[in-house]
Amino acid sequence: MNPHELFSRSERLFSRLQRCDICPRKCGVNRFEVRGVCGADHRLFISNAILHFGEEPPLVGSGGSGTVFFTGCPMKCSYCQNMGFSQRGVGVEISVDELSFIFLELQRAGAENLNLVTATHYVPHVLKALAMAKSEGFEIPVVYNTSSYESPKVLEYLEGVADVYLADIRYTDNESGLKYSRVPDYWDVAQRALKEMFRQVGAFDGEKGLIVRILVFPGRITDHKKALDFVAEELSRDVPVSIMRQFMAVFGARNDERLSRKLTDEEYEEILEHAEDLGLGGWYQLDVRQRVRTRAVDTIRELLDSKRFIIREGVD
Repeated sequence: MNPHELFSRSERLFSRLQRCDICPRKCGVNRFEVRGVCGADHRLFISNAILHFGEEPPLVGSGGSGTVFFTGCPMKCSYCQNMGFSQRGVGVEISVDELSFIFLELQRAGAENLNLVTATHYVPHVLKALAMAKSEGFEIPVVYNTSSYESPKVLEYLEGVADVYLADIRYTDNESGLKYSRVPDYWDVAQRALKEMFRQVGAFDGEKGLIVRILVFPGRITDHKKALDFVAEELSRDVPVSIMRQFMAVFGARNDERLSRKLTDEEYEEILEHAEDLGLGGWYQLDVRQRVRTRAVDTIRELLDSKRFIIREGVD
């Protein structure tokens, strides 16, 4: 997509921040004056930018996935492993110009793609930064990494922009979404959003398309089999599913009777067997104790002040 169209889409979305309806919360605040439920106002905050080697294999390749973690989130998951920046505001304020520079630096560092993690509330900023980056030679694929709690109307602004949707199905009932993530309509919203993503890009074919992630919870707090049924029957059996067993009982989950323990092999294998019965392909995890390898920017501010990409070995 040409930079002019990206700028145009960005400007239309920025105007909506005056009575914000960018995410399904539609809290209606003027983000030029106050913060929304997501924790963001009109300013842009990110917590990190890394070359990530822990994503699904085709997204990692040899160079890693160029991942940008955005501060804030429309959902308030009690078990979130990224609580610091998703709900507690940890991050660095940067300009859209600087975000564009980071996109270009990730490409220069060898990233296979640009991986935007929880960018929902910053879509206007992202589109503008991409327009600027494309004017300077940015060309790697864009991965939109989302909880699927998205407005389909806003997702339309990403058509032709997002090459890959890496989308969760957290819950298959609204009650669980309210209890564990404080959103009243997760499953209703997610189904519509996933259908819109699939309409845009189809099933992931190794380069482009939709990948669905399912984080398996202990205690069967929601029906993961129903999530797999939805993929097979409402989307396509060609959509790969990434079935994850990396849940950890952190933060509020430690005080919940059903979540305050590890996932059992039986609980995980039950979901794998159902996926196999449906004829779904994708990925599953053998050993989540393995450390995830990344190369990370020491600090975002150092990167921007020095105008160079400083990398180190580490874990996210």
